[in-house]
Amino acid sequence: MSDGRPDIRLSDAERQDALEALEEHVRTGRLDLDEFGTRSAKISAARMASDLEPLFTDLPSPRPSALLPLPTMPGVAQASAKNDAPPAKWLTASAVPIAAAVAIALFFFTRGTFLVFLLPLAVALIMSRRR
Repeated sequence: MSDGRPDIRLSDAERQDALEALEEHVRTGRLDLDEFGTRSAKISAARMASDLEPLFTDLPSPRPSALLPLPTMPGVAQASAKNDAPPAKWLTASAVPIAAAVAIALFFFTRGTFLVFLLPLAVALIMSRRR
């Protein structure tokens, strides 16, 4: 297919979706009933997604879902970019939570000295200056 989608076999639901899109074009007056009959017969006989493409090239939206471009998933790219971050960036991003965990541990080991909670604050200030 021309847009980079794999040419896959159509399901019954995808063929039904294509027929519904074609019906919308009849309702809006873009297709007459004779052309609708011809194209709907070809949709019913279609086996691959590429078989639908010539039936919709001269029509605007709505288009069948089998012909729509694949959605991009920015979260996946961002997640993989986070995993590829160098250790220095990971440490910089994790410094305040690590300092908070250390402060909590020190609080229990020093028997309740509240000054240890200044440690995460100090780390946050230092990290904000580095950025």
